[in-house]
Amino acid sequence: MPLSNMQSNAAGWSEVSPGPPLWLLAELTYRCPLHCAFCSNPVDYARNTVELDTAQWCDVFSQARALGAVQLGLSGGEPLLRKDLEALVRHAHGLGFYTNLITSGVGLTDARLAGLREAGLDHIQLSFQDSTRELNDFLSSTRTFDLKQRVARMIKAHGYPMVMNCVLHRHNLAHVGTIIEMALQMDAEYLELANTQYYGWAWENRLALMPTQEQLRDAEAVVKQYRARVGRQCQILFVVPDYFEPRPKKCMNGWGTTFLGVAPDGTALPCHAARMLPGLVLPNVTTQSLRAIWTESDAFRRFRGTHWMQEPCRSCDQREEDYGGCRCQAFLLTGDPAATDPVCDRSGEHEKVNEIVLQGRLAAVQARDRAYPMVFRSDGNSLRLSSGQK
Repeated sequence: MPLSNMQSNAAGWSEVSPGPPLWLLAELTYRCPLHCAFCSNPVDYARNTVELDTAQWCDVFSQARALGAVQLGLSGGEPLLRKDLEALVRHAHGLGFYTNLITSGVGLTDARLAGLREAGLDHIQLSFQDSTRELNDFLSSTRTFDLKQRVARMIKAHGYPMVMNCVLHRHNLAHVGTIIEMALQMDAEYLELANTQYYGWAWENRLALMPTQEQLRDAEAVVKQYRARVGRQCQILFVVPDYFEPRPKKCMNGWGTTFLGVAPDGTALPCHAARMLPGLVLPNVTTQSLRAIWTESDAFRRFRGTHWMQEPCRSCDQREEDYGGCRCQAFLLTGDPAATDPVCDRSGEHEKVNEIVLQGRLAAVQARDRAYPMVFRSDGNSLRLSSGQK
């Protein structure tokens, strides 16, 4: 079944009639024991303390499965802080979902792993911040490196594939080789090296995190060497940040065509960061059915297809390849969520991306002077930023 059907008007622009939301991401809580400077949660998360209860989440899963969703990500914050996680996994497994727990590992004990295994959990993705204790613990502002090592061994002992994730940026790109070696020592089957995308907390810290082109080039060369050496022993995914590409990536594989996120309070999200977009009234699963949200809500229809596009996207022969790029990125860089993503070198505002990359390069030179201190995720910083303080 196709992901979507295109309905074109006389001018050739199209609106999408969506297929099913194949990927459901349940952000079970914004609570988290880590304080990562690149966290993708909204910077004002501390203002959102409401969480759906067990029955409400189970109802969301049932509705999503009826719509045709097949993969369920259980995320946060830290999803292990939900005491009902096993019950949620059991319900999702019974519906036929492929379930993926995305975790820091904090709170994952041997007994809890056994319970999740019994409930039917299919997949665990464990995050690391670096291959060294010093940088891992600094970037998360916690002492968790040794804990993560123990959790990795427990995951393997319970028969799960080892799936490791590490967010990359200026401070750890030079460690890519040792990060890969750590993953191999853990018998990881998959390693996701996801270069930072700049929204949420990463946007606040962009000048402290932005790598140089040389760092990216050198790191990618190391990844290619390891891929050739290890073959299928470990699948290594290396995602280049948009700022260093001439064309943007397709936003969520096409806005409102594949991905459906649900925030802790039940807000339905066409992308992880959609809360930031002005003029976008986001529906909530406590007041609307998931089917109505997916097929009829303005928020999910707003940037589907190409009908909403401005120039140069509107006349571009690649408009159905990238759908104008990332809406949140466009808003952060231009103030207009309907603008062409400035990452695209055809954008009239592409120079803004070049300026930030240049500022990042200068910041890398000045790092020893702490010219751009990091803002770590915390309730205090969240409340400060949400009130407009810097």
